[in-house]
Amino acid sequence: MNEQLQFTDIPTIENSIMILGWRQWADAGSISSGLPQYLIDITNARKIGEINTNGFYIFQIPGTHHLVRPKIRLEDGYRQEIEEPRNEFYYTEIGEQSVIIFLGDEPHMNVQRYARAFFDAAKLLHVSQVTAVAGVYVPTPYDKDRQVSCIYSLPEMKAGLADYALSFSNYEGGSSIGSFMASAAEAEEMPFVVLYGLVPAYDFAQSPLQPHGIQIETDFKAWYDIMRRLNHMFDLRVDLTDLGQRSETMVRTIDEKLAEMAEENAELDIDGYMQRLNEEFTETPFLPLDDVWEQGLRGLFDDMDT
Repeated sequence: MNEQLQFTDIPTIENSIMILGWRQWADAGSISSGLPQYLIDITNARKIGEINTNGFYIFQIPGTHHLVRPKIRLEDGYRQEIEEPRNEFYYTEIGEQSVIIFLGDEPHMNVQRYARAFFDAAKLLHVSQVTAVAGVYVPTPYDKDRQVSCIYSLPEMKAGLADYALSFSNYEGGSSIGSFMASAAEAEEMPFVVLYGLVPAYDFAQSPLQPHGIQIETDFKAWYDIMRRLNHMFDLRVDLTDLGQRSETMVRTIDEKLAEMAEENAELDIDGYMQRLNEEFTETPFLPLDDVWEQGLRGLFDDMDT
């Protein structure tokens, strides 16, 4: 076993899928850090192992103060809590599917060694496909289905992914941990996809000198729309009622916040900004056949009740 890996339990499974995310610098909508933790909680997943953190994290970079340091909470001079980096594997069963959930902290250095440990663990756990979740902030309507972009590790994966109302990223620039790991997965011949939910963020002032806008810190709508895809990809059948309700509550809250901002800042023309955004937006909803049947039957029964 890779010396970076520490497992207390290795489930006896012949095939599993992995869903993962990281507590990372770019964590739009808390998708990458929050959605895996949500799955761990609702499925009562048990921790089975971790990647040893030695050699992957920097304590400080001059001038950044607390950017990379562990967070600590003191009371009367005594440590109550310290948040050190963690990279943990959890195991659960959802329906008939064996699921590994990985939630880690984005490494600061030695990322190639980190990737080797990760993929050694994936092979040890008989993972057949890895799906990472992440978010990107963009100006997009908050009350519409989230657009989901993706990247993948193996060329032959594209045809299958086209069934899930995904756009294929043409990004150029600095690599995220997700895109780096997807690239590393190709050498391992491991199917690896990263789903990026496009999370609403608005700059109404359109000025770096006087920024005035909002962004969704925890985008339950993006969580919901990504989970709908994961349910169908892997036949998970996770009950999404709770996320649906949280999404609706979030939309109502943003309605109220925008109305308040528009009243207090008439010069920003927030209503006009949102109207233009909606006019330029093309919605690409994910409508699998079984969902279409369910919606049709629900409508039929509603008509009968009426």
